[in-house]
Amino acid sequence: LGAIGQSPLTELNYTNPEVGFIFNILTEVNKDVQNEGWIFNTEYKVEVSPDSNKHIVIPANVLKYDKNGDHHDRRTNFVRRAGNLYDTLAAVPKDEFDDSVFLDIVWLFPFTQLPSAFQRYVIARASVRAATQLVSNPQLVQLLQTQEAQARATCMEYECQQGDHSFMG
Repeated sequence: LGAIGQSPLTELNYTNPEVGFIFNILTEVNKDVQNEGWIFNTEYKVEVSPDSNKHIVIPANVLKYDKNGDHHDRRTNFVRRAGNLYDTLAAVPKDEFDDSVFLDIVWLFPFTQLPSAFQRYVIARASVRAATQLVSNPQLVQLLQTQEAQARATCMEYECQQGDHSFMG
């Protein structure tokens, strides 16, 4: 709210439509940022097992998933259907599995659990969106976009340092 010239809040009051609007923007931007898949919210080769009905339930906090090693094995294509893992490329498309499956998963974490660089990026990106939608001041939007770009650069630096990436993969 401060980025668009509004007073800060001491407590959340969702009866104020502007507060609810800003909260929704923050929630959406948090998902958008994490959906990119960063080192802090991506896990590889996670074993998931079928339940007693042979279904593999996909938790609500999973943003993306793919079969581990899928770039080598094109015999499966997993999607979410009715909250369960579903293979669209099986001889008969199926949502029942006899064995465990290994997935690469991008998780959605609450804002408070993000590394500080990503918290700042989410706030900066949400500020740009709020200023664009609520305030008709192009100079403010441009200033906030500069801050957003700087925050993203900090996230990229975090990613490179924590990810130990190399040219070899």
